[in-house]
Amino acid sequence: MDSMVLVLGVSAGACGARAMLTHSDQPHLDPIDRCQVPRRAGAGIEEAVFEAIRRMRAAAARRDELITRTAVTCRCSLHADSIRAAGGSDLTVVDEPLAQLRYLRFTGALPESGTAILYDLGSSGLTITHIDCRTDSVLASRRSTVLGGDGYDALLRWQLARGGVLTDKPTIRKHREALSSARVVTAMDPGTDERAVVTRSDLAELCAAGIHHSASFVRQLGEEAGVRPDTMVLLGGCTRNPSIRAELETLVGLPIVYDPEPECVSARGAVLLAAERPAAEIRAPRLRTGALSASLAGGSVGRRKLVAALAVTAGLGATIAGLLTVNDGSARPSEGGTAPTPMEIAGIPPSSEN
Repeated sequence: MDSMVLVLGVSAGACGARAMLTHSDQPHLDPIDRCQVPRRAGAGIEEAVFEAIRRMRAAAARRDELITRTAVTCRCSLHADSIRAAGGSDLTVVDEPLAQLRYLRFTGALPESGTAILYDLGSSGLTITHIDCRTDSVLASRRSTVLGGDGYDALLRWQLARGGVLTDKPTIRKHREALSSARVVTAMDPGTDERAVVTRSDLAELCAAGIHHSASFVRQLGEEAGVRPDTMVLLGGCTRNPSIRAELETLVGLPIVYDPEPECVSARGAVLLAAERPAAEIRAPRLRTGALSASLAGGSVGRRKLVAALAVTAGLGATIAGLLTVNDGSARPSEGGTAPTPMEIAGIPPSSEN
């Protein structure tokens, strides 16, 4: 790897793009510059990606420096196709799990052998990937667009509205993110000046059902691969919350690896891959597809668990979607209501996850 080469790493997701500008041999240090560009309603993800690239190129130009290489991580093939089509030949498109693995390997966070779970809980959803640490290959993966920051924001907004405090989505997100470092935040209704106190424990209670459900996803991946994971890596901005980390460690029963900036691991990995490889599409290899198919085909208990998990996800998705589309002026729930849980929505008792 060339030292002191100025490299740009960008992570692209459903909610927008995050970019980090740094030297190729310093991805673990505070970047020279960084930015986050939200995805505009109705716009393609490539718009946010190239706006982030534009801003970072302008930042480099102000320092009279040149960005030599750029890499963008994508988890969705449709996003990758649109970015690659608009980006030209000098842009490296990286499979996101591979970028995460590359940075975790760089920091020494992953063991040299065995398997690990990458638990990526971001704003737009949850992705759980089971990887082989010896070959850095993907064994299996699951994605849910329900269990994530947007859904937790909706539940927190519901609780505040029940107490007479109506707020907009950006404010709710700020409150939720603040509870990662603060134990208490005070929310205010800008229309009535009504106030409500929200604690970290309140948020943990709202998130508990989804976190319990995600733990079943982790167990299913291990069963499908026929290998029990040795460790779990927590990624994504939502895992900044200490209560969520503690609950996951208790439920899953695996050693936890946690980066201080879990939402930046993908972009930092993109920096490393951009510096190491020419412009191309870089994808993580997948292993043991035959073994995984046999695992899925065998055993009625495994199939029942998978059907139950899908039912929970579908039910919770419908409720969260309704909460997210409620107008500010009509978001107040009826008195005495309780926040919905995935198990209640799907009509599945909690024991069906185990």
